[in-house]
Amino acid sequence: MSGYRQVLIAVDLGDDSARVVERGLEIASHAGTKSCLLHVVEFIPLDPAGEALLPSPVDLEDEMVNGARTRLDALSARFAGRLEARLEVGIIKLEILRVAAESRADLIVLGSHERHGLALLLGSTEKAILHKAHCDVLAVHLD
Repeated sequence: MSGYRQVLIAVDLGDDSARVVERGLEIASHAGTKSCLLHVVEFIPLDPAGEALLPSPVDLEDEMVNGARTRLDALSARFAGRLEARLEVGIIKLEILRVAAESRADLIVLGSHERHGLALLLGSTEKAILHKAHCDVLAVHLD
């Protein structure tokens, strides 16, 4: 069906994440390829002086990572070991692109939500990945 060898499925762990995984695995199964499930925990921004912009407990990031790991493992388990699950911390757009390049993904599958108001002006993760990725990108419409 396709020349894909490595499919990267990026999810936000929201309610529609399973639909994104299903689409990615559908393509991977037809192509006989490997699949990787990725979630990125957005880091807490720092100001130039190195101080957190939001007051938070020191271990807030650990709590976020541990919670995301639990949800990612549960999502991955729903698909009976058909894909490797990977969790990264950083800027979502940059981490998806980095992992795609590192894993030599030739297809990135991600969810796409309709944008309204201010979100239209700020852009979206999907748009940034579409324009910066070195490979094909499939945006699964979720609205």
